[in-house]
Parts: sequence; structure tokens; C-alpha cells
Amino acid sequence: MAETAPGRSVLQARGVCLSYHPEHPVIDELTVRVEPGAVTMIVGPNACGKSTLLRALSRVLAPTAGQVLLDGKDAADIRPKSFARKVGMLAQSSVAPTGITVHELVARGRYPYQSLLHQWSEQDDEAVTAAMERTHVADLARRRVASLSGGQRQRVWIAMALAQRTDVLLLDEPTTYLDLAHQVDVLELCRELNAELGTTIVAVLHDLNQACRYADRIIAMRSGRIMANGTPREVVTPQLVQEVFGLEVHVTPDPLTGTPLVLPLPRRRQ
Repeated sequence: MAETAPGRSVLQARGVCLSYHPEHPVIDELTVRVEPGAVTMIVGPNACGKSTLLRALSRVLAPTAGQVLLDGKDAADIRPKSFARKVGMLAQSSVAPTGITVHELVARGRYPYQSLLHQWSEQDDEAVTAAMERTHVADLARRRVASLSGGQRQRVWIAMALAQRTDVLLLDEPTTYLDLAHQVDVLELCRELNAELGTTIVAVLHDLNQACRYADRIIAMRSGRIMANGTPREVVTPQLVQEVFGLEVHVTPDPLTGTPLVLPLPRRRQ
């Protein structure tokens, strides 16, 4: 099966209701469109529905109502491999199979391109090698994933997602458990992929300042609802942060990038 060149796939949710228990919906009638060709960060307090929305957009979680659409088609009607050639997902706290090596795990990103008529090819080799080089794990290719540090494992998982060569890449808290240097590496890599390949990136982040620095657009959520969706300067205001996070802050331009820099005010003492 031929591999398509990166395009500008349009991913959106229309009136979706999402829940893990019928009596306790997490998200109710939410509509959102992912901006094609942009880096979008989803922010909000814990348990507000950020990861749940990402799981729905990746088809991991089926809506109880509404639709997830890819290029105008109901994602539920698209064959899994066809969907996986357009949309890639890096889940939170992914677990590698026992004994698997770095090269073997990254190569699994090529699964959507395999079939009876299309076995492993030189193109697959090139995609895997390029993904490992871009994430700086090529020298770890023969190491077992279980033997790596947390930061190394996260880069390997990202390499697997890159090897998939999708138009859209969804990342659920990709910087969790990483030290500051590796957090920056991951976010810089997202910007590089977007700039060089045109990849649409959607990531769930907890660090609001990092989201402002690296995102083209920010979606702010609270209690299963989208409170704001726009550029960092449009979204990240003292009023919005108070409304979403219940925290009083001062917002000032970042001296390095000019993007909003959020400074929490000390809690008032009784």
C-alpha cells in the first residue's frame, strides 16, 4: 500500500458526549475543530476532560453521542489502518512489550502501512531510521526499552509515532516524568515537525507557560467544557486563568519570546 505525502488533514469533534460510565459523562456535547498545520496545546485543571477529548479524537474512546470527523468523514466509518495513516497518538504512560528493543518498538509505527500486498520495504527502513535520528535514539537501537531511563523511553515512544508519518500527531502529556531539559527537547521537536513537515500537533500539557511558548493555539478546558480557544495572547489572561484554574495570576510578556508568561500571585493568608 502506497504511503501518502503529508497533507493537511482536518480533525474535529461535533457534539460529542464522552464518558467512562453511563451515569457520569466527562464531556457533554462538545464541538471543536483542530486547526490544520498548527501546534495546539490543551490545558486545564486535573480531571477536566483534556485526555478524554484526545482519546476521542484518536478513536481510542468512542463517543456515546456526536461524531469525530476526519476530512469530513465519520471516523467510526474509516478503516483503522487508513485512520492510522492520517492520525497518530502517543498515549500517556505507554508500556512496551517485555523484551522489545528500541528498533523493534519504533518499527511498530509502520504497522498501518503493512498488508499482504505490502511487506516491509526500504521506505519503512528509511522512516524508522529518520524517526530515531530525529529523536536522538539511533544509538540506542539495540537496547531493550525496559533498560532505558524515563526520558530515553519517552523519546523512543515519540520516535515510534514519528515513524508512522501522519498528518496529525496527538500527544497526551508528552513531558510527564521528564526533567526540564528533556521537556524542552520534546517541545522543540514538536515545533520542528510542524515547521519542517507541516505536521498538525495537538498536545495535552500541564505547564501553562510552556504551552504559551510553543503553541500556535491553546484550548482551555474546565469541567468537560471548552472555556476558550485561540492564540496564547487571546486565551491566557488573568481573568481566564482565574476562571479555569481558580488561581490569581499576573500575566506579562515573556522577555525571550513575547508570549504570555503566567506568574501566580501568593495565596492570601487568613
